[in-house]
Amino acid sequence: MSTADKSIIADLSLAPEGHLKIDWVRAHMPVLNTIREQFERDQPFKGLKVTIALHLEAKTAYLAKVVKAGGAEVTITGSNPLSTQDDVCAALVEDGITVFAKYNPSARVFKELNIKALEWKPDLIIDDGGDLATILHSERPELGENLRGGAEETTTGIIRLKAMEKDGSLKFPMVAVNDAYCKHLFDNRYGTGQSVWDGINRTTNLMVAGKTVVVVGYGWCGKGVAMRAKGLGANVVVTEIDAIKAVEAYMDGFAVMPMIEAAKIGEFFVTVTGNRDVIRGEHYEVMKDGALISNAGHFDVEANKPELAELSASVRTVRRNIEEYKLKDGRSIYLLAEGRLVNLAAGDGHPAEIMDMTFALQAVALRYVNEQYKSIGNQVVDVPYELDEQVARLKLQSLGIGIDKLTEEQIAYLDSWKEA
Repeated sequence: MSTADKSIIADLSLAPEGHLKIDWVRAHMPVLNTIREQFERDQPFKGLKVTIALHLEAKTAYLAKVVKAGGAEVTITGSNPLSTQDDVCAALVEDGITVFAKYNPSARVFKELNIKALEWKPDLIIDDGGDLATILHSERPELGENLRGGAEETTTGIIRLKAMEKDGSLKFPMVAVNDAYCKHLFDNRYGTGQSVWDGINRTTNLMVAGKTVVVVGYGWCGKGVAMRAKGLGANVVVTEIDAIKAVEAYMDGFAVMPMIEAAKIGEFFVTVTGNRDVIRGEHYEVMKDGALISNAGHFDVEANKPELAELSASVRTVRRNIEEYKLKDGRSIYLLAEGRLVNLAAGDGHPAEIMDMTFALQAVALRYVNEQYKSIGNQVVDVPYELDEQVARLKLQSLGIGIDKLTEEQIAYLDSWKEA
């Protein structure tokens, strides 16, 4: 049976446009290209099944092709119903990868597609938000009987996996790719920072300069969003629950205040916490007329949509990916991309050069867990530093940048406690 016969996608005839998108990002992902060459030579996944759940667009598609080049039989599904690109899905099917994904399915169909991708009983997974891991620990544990382990992409996913580890229910090892230096320092900060504003700007077609932007959460993603908002000329306010991060935001030059105060002055709101209800009824009640709310966290729970709907007299779509909630007192609050990831649901996600590093980490982390799963045990582990550094060195090499290295005398000095 061909991958086209096995797959569930929207329209195979869309493949030519998808191939163009994948070819474009491949030309801008030199680190992943180098790793692909290694995989083609070494065949680290020969005879294994790998299931991937990520935002299914061109950069993810190329990662799937790299894993396939390493000898794997690959199935892939989406991690967000609004970020799947149907033409990319079609191209992957033509390239011999089995795809279970469509743009904007119902919640029921979305979950069914995720489960379909797992029914192949994979040996390895690449997960986003812990979605696959949750299915394998709750609804369909029998689908994980062959699983050696996997790699997790996001902060949200790592939170869920560590909760499983803490209560002793985690059944396989997972590598916390999100916590690697080359992930959170670059992807979360520079990738999210740029792609969030790409999504907001193309969706709203409004000025950012001179506006007040409220960034909810000052982790690595929040730092990037705030930095880029400042670069666009916005007045930036940060809300936080962590005192250390709040001091950091203050010293980075941003106003810091509780959400109930920020809600009164904000014009753009961006949530990046990984938690639920960080914007809720009490905040909607004091917002300005015309406030725009967007989310850059994994789930659409950061802005409480039921409470917003309860305060509203009507809801209508006023522009693609913008819903107007007309409040009973006459004010309008606009929600972008249904409160889902604005950078992917209303944009193309992170730049290719950024995802080049992140997906290179995913690829080498997958190889690592496949080789070491027996010794790792059922826990969440960090990406080994040498793999993190390997990706950084490949990135520098692709940029034509060289760096210094320690002399033997310097190494001896650093290893000694005696005076020189």
